[in-house]
Amino acid sequence: MPGQHYRVIHRTEYRYGATMTDGYSVACVLARQTPSQSVTSSVVTTSPEPDEYDERTDIFGNRVVQFGLHRPHDGLTVEAVTEAIVWEQELPRADVAWERVAATVAGLRGPVALDVVPFAAPSRFVTVDRNRLALYDLATASFRPGRPIVEATTAFCTEIFETFWFDPSYTEVSTPLDVVVADRRGVCQDFAHLAVGGLRTLGLAARYVSGYIETEPPPGEPKTIGADASHAWCSVWIPDHGWLDFDPTNGIVAPSRHVTIGWGRDYADVAPVRGVVVGPSSAQSLAVSVDVARI
Repeated sequence: MPGQHYRVIHRTEYRYGATMTDGYSVACVLARQTPSQSVTSSVVTTSPEPDEYDERTDIFGNRVVQFGLHRPHDGLTVEAVTEAIVWEQELPRADVAWERVAATVAGLRGPVALDVVPFAAPSRFVTVDRNRLALYDLATASFRPGRPIVEATTAFCTEIFETFWFDPSYTEVSTPLDVVVADRRGVCQDFAHLAVGGLRTLGLAARYVSGYIETEPPPGEPKTIGADASHAWCSVWIPDHGWLDFDPTNGIVAPSRHVTIGWGRDYADVAPVRGVVVGPSSAQSLAVSVDVARI
């Protein structure tokens, strides 16, 4: 199946109320290869140019950039330009019961366990123990006994899409999941954490995926929620298949218009840009823009 070629421009701009003397930043904005994505190019630049720059691969295989600016500056702009070809993900040939998948996760050993088991455990923003009952109740409405894993995941994805309200003004990254469940509103980051947490309460392995979705859809298709910004969705691990992506913000399983940057246990592992600056106490502003276009 031929893929779709995308260009993504992601710009993060900081402006400081006073001149900073030093700064250090880490960015996860370079795209990675996946079974359903081929990266043609992915480059990050900064203004001012950094005094030190290094790229590494983290424990999950994501491309991470580290850079330092060790001279006076009153702002910082980080721009990542990515070109990638994306095609629709394949569904598993066998849709096995989700309980069998959970049992397989629990019994994994060796290299596969290193790739899968970390995504079955609680993490910084997916505090399963604290929210276990709320997340479990939400998940089990779709993951009924004996239900096939893809069918159950699709139902769970649809449940979040149809019963939670997308509200950019309501939450921030530290908002607890029990609040999101109780008030049934949030943003793509919240819904991804919610879905990941629900799956983990069932013993399934689920990872948080960071990237982008197409800004303008093809003619006749609806505009996706969360466009014009970084986006977040999820993956569930299935034996003899691998990871299957799904987007609860938009109710999509096996998406074909999502450009992947990286994945981790939750947002903390793949935050687009984070860092510290040294200088006098002052206000600062942040502006983020994302453009996703077919080429």
